[in-house]
Amino acid sequence: MSDAQETLYANIIVDISHESVDRTFQYSVPPALFGRVHVGSAVLVPFGKGNREHKGYVLKLTDVPEWAPEKIKAVRSVIENETGAETDAIRLAAWMRGRYGSTMITALKTVLPVKRKVADKVKRTVVRTGDGEEAAAAAERYEKKHQCAKARLLRQLAGYESLPYELVTAKLHITLATIRALEKTGEVRLLSEREYRDAVRGRARHAAGEEGRCAVPENAPRKRPYALSEEQQYAAECVVRAVREESGRHFLLHGITGSGKTEVYLEIVEQVVKEGKQAVVLIPEISLTYQTVMRFYGRFGQRVSVVHSRLSDGERYDAYERAKNGLADVVIGPRSALFTPFPRTGVIIIDEEHEPSYKSENMPRYHAREAAFELASYHRASVVLGSATPSLEAYRMVQEGKLTLLRLTKRLTGGTLPNVSVTDMREELKQGNRSMFSDRLAQLLKDRLEKGEQSMLFLNRRGIAGFVSCRACGYVMRCPHCDVSLTQHRGGRLICHYCGYEQAQVSCCPICSSKYILGFKAGTQQVEDAVKRLLPQARLLRMDADTTRGKESYDEILSSFMNEEADILIGTQMIVKGHDFPKVTLVGILAADLSLNANDYRAGERTFDLLTQAAGRAGRGAGAGEVVIQTYQPDHYSIRYAAAQDYEGFYREEIAYREFLRYPPAGHMLAVQVYAADEETAERLAAEIKMRTEESVKENTVLVMGPAPAMVRKVKDIFREVLYYKHEMLEPLHVLREQIEQYLEEKDGREETVLFDMDPMNLM
Repeated sequence: MSDAQETLYANIIVDISHESVDRTFQYSVPPALFGRVHVGSAVLVPFGKGNREHKGYVLKLTDVPEWAPEKIKAVRSVIENETGAETDAIRLAAWMRGRYGSTMITALKTVLPVKRKVADKVKRTVVRTGDGEEAAAAAERYEKKHQCAKARLLRQLAGYESLPYELVTAKLHITLATIRALEKTGEVRLLSEREYRDAVRGRARHAAGEEGRCAVPENAPRKRPYALSEEQQYAAECVVRAVREESGRHFLLHGITGSGKTEVYLEIVEQVVKEGKQAVVLIPEISLTYQTVMRFYGRFGQRVSVVHSRLSDGERYDAYERAKNGLADVVIGPRSALFTPFPRTGVIIIDEEHEPSYKSENMPRYHAREAAFELASYHRASVVLGSATPSLEAYRMVQEGKLTLLRLTKRLTGGTLPNVSVTDMREELKQGNRSMFSDRLAQLLKDRLEKGEQSMLFLNRRGIAGFVSCRACGYVMRCPHCDVSLTQHRGGRLICHYCGYEQAQVSCCPICSSKYILGFKAGTQQVEDAVKRLLPQARLLRMDADTTRGKESYDEILSSFMNEEADILIGTQMIVKGHDFPKVTLVGILAADLSLNANDYRAGERTFDLLTQAAGRAGRGAGAGEVVIQTYQPDHYSIRYAAAQDYEGFYREEIAYREFLRYPPAGHMLAVQVYAADEETAERLAAEIKMRTEESVKENTVLVMGPAPAMVRKVKDIFREVLYYKHEMLEPLHVLREQIEQYLEEKDGREETVLFDMDPMNLM
């Protein structure tokens, strides 16, 4: 370092999650640490009056002091063995903090999910230094000296050039001291090398048996199993060309169910890797099955790194280390895989991009799609969104020219989409049928069982919130001001969680006067019991939260069904996420309007997504598919368009509704949640926040709703209030959030918690 740069300062974010320290603090860098402190380094610094040691991250290096140099404290040390932040990760954390609202340290912890170094897994091997004859001769000498342990080890090494250390110690009962003694005489060597933990390879070895051959391929890449169709090839070539040219173009791959989107992804990734770049493939956690991962391993071998929530700390740490050290070209996993430290990202693929699981439920409440666009801009990479039912946000971006639309209109097997029929359960009730199954579905279940074909029964209970509906006419109790269903609360109250409207529970339907009006709740276990009564000879599998508690239970159930060990699979949305079962020729959708009546402005979109995806499970093999949708609201546009598999028709009607009410993506919405141990305190702070923002609201014509109790008002004795701000543009909402943050900083000693959510996926 030159004389002009003898003094170096580091702007550091301290690892304390509190708003009062959510800023950088400047420290001097001692000469002894020159060259070791970089942007992104994790360091230890003295903090506060007591100079307690805290960890921090270097965000900037400068030779300009912000304070009197004699008052600036010095960095104590660099944390060498901790996974450090990359420059891109710091930039992304800063963007997330500004976009979604959170403390900077919380944003950093989000993009740096491996918070501590895990001990390396080391593979040790005992190797002979001479040939087999020399080892045998040495063994005889030690036997004559009655040094049995040394003789036993050398006798084994006479037949093998090397032996695993674990085998030597556990099976031959040789101590480390004995090995070290032979090392000193130059007869053996103990070698150690870093071994990366690999959860998928470990599972494959376990499945094959400890002595069996590992099913995971060692070398990569593999050739694709069959030629792509013209549509698939065209889609892949468009993306690869954009990556090669570093154009920064982004794409929406809209393919019908069964059209082979995964094969397009594989082709894109293979070509991107050949270009010397890396690929991130995001899949909803619920779809991250062993079979899905193995398709990527089958193509790319050990160059694939897998990240998901079921990994151990060691497996997760090694997955990131392999990526950082250039030992992996492809990472596959849920939204957290986006933060894999790839230095040469070429493409980010988000499969089933419509899934709500891509939105984080923790602060900062980022959406993986938006974070992917930001991260891709750092590398001039391309983002590919894929879905049979694209989110309204993605399809609107196509309309605005921000995404290039690529279509897959044919099923990979050459088959056609299933025949879909809608059953009006109101008519079934009039005819005296009070069972869970319509007459048509019951007959089709019996028919498939007799033919030896498989069926799936999907209970659409996502988003159920105790809504009240009439079994006779299908009417749902709704808020007169917000066009959402009222939520049934204990104590006989029906409440709207958008505006706070309340009314008493009703005993008869206000439309048809039927007494059959009550809360609608159902479960997969009740469905299973009903199937047993209908078809006692059928072999059943049930997939829900109760049956998938084990680490491998999810894959085990799906594998059993794939292997035809059951005739009928019963479950919630987890059974309809991209799975391919060739023998399934019937899908029954029970209570199709449960999600439709969730207290959420996205209820129609989610219902359409679920029904379309569920229907797509039928007829993916040689046999024709049949789908029965059971509903009390057969005329609702979400159900009609799902039955017709007509995405464009649904989009036109749904986006018109969003534009009229200025809901995302036609506008933007900021949710402000207030948490407090006391109900009055939560209400008072929410009211104060609304009052403090009134001037900005009027000036920018922002629409404000609330405050009102959150959907679940009290959780673990904490009360929750929520306000919503809506505007066509993001900027006025960012200004409002910053004003609220500034107001909260002025409230010293407050115990309430305030969280922000931009364009929330769920009603709070």
